[in-house]
Amino acid sequence: MSNSRYYAPTAGHPAQTELLTGRAIVTEAYTVIPRDVMRDIVTSVLPGWRDTRTWILNRPVAGGATTFAQYLVEVAPGGGSDRPEPQAGVESFVFLLEGELTVVIDGTRHVLAPGGFAFLPPDAEWQVSNDAGELAKFQWIRKRYQPLEGHTPAPLVGNEQDVEPGSMPGTDNKWRTTRMLPVEDLAYDMHINVVTFEPGAVIPFAETHVMEHGLYVLEGKAVYRLNDDWVEVQEGDYLSLRAFCPQACYAGGPSNFRYLLYKDVNRQIVL
Repeated sequence: MSNSRYYAPTAGHPAQTELLTGRAIVTEAYTVIPRDVMRDIVTSVLPGWRDTRTWILNRPVAGGATTFAQYLVEVAPGGGSDRPEPQAGVESFVFLLEGELTVVIDGTRHVLAPGGFAFLPPDAEWQVSNDAGELAKFQWIRKRYQPLEGHTPAPLVGNEQDVEPGSMPGTDNKWRTTRMLPVEDLAYDMHINVVTFEPGAVIPFAETHVMEHGLYVLEGKAVYRLNDDWVEVQEGDYLSLRAFCPQACYAGGPSNFRYLLYKDVNRQIVL
């Protein structure tokens, strides 16, 4: 495995001497939630979870991204859930940032290390627990599955460090994408990728497309062009981009800039 690292906020609470000004931005095109906003005071306790707290990063909201919900979840030793998903027809993707996490899917036990992931199809029987001695922190993406006749998604478990990334054309492998779900399989109606930029690499045009994005920065820093704005982002920051938000970025270094990316794909537009 590589020496990849995955940033997870440590929460806590700011001192009374700190300035109020931060980098949080909410517009109709995009939202930026910087890591220093993820404090104890904004956590939720989810029904059906033990010794767990959650930062809800995205939910369907008018004027914003509407296809998914995304959480940062922190599970204490001994914590977890025997029924994580309360809704029928909802699929999940779990990506571990820190610690160790046990995921049981249809009776089969899997232990995730940092970089580990699990795709849980809609209506799968699954449980999650922290059987180790330190906190487990992970990203959890939930989406209402759009069924397609003749296609059924299967559970998938792995580690992004074991998946060969694909180089973007004309970038000398300085911009590459690790695709954790099968991109050509119509059974899957979302893609979850880890995108890596080496220092100085860029998205050289303003991508403007129908796919929504949830973007959690795993490592490094960059300047992102969002709509008409240049926004600085760093590891631990979160971005929610609505459909057709123009987007580009420049990786500033000194380390690689890497992020976990959600997008909705592979379905006809419902009119």
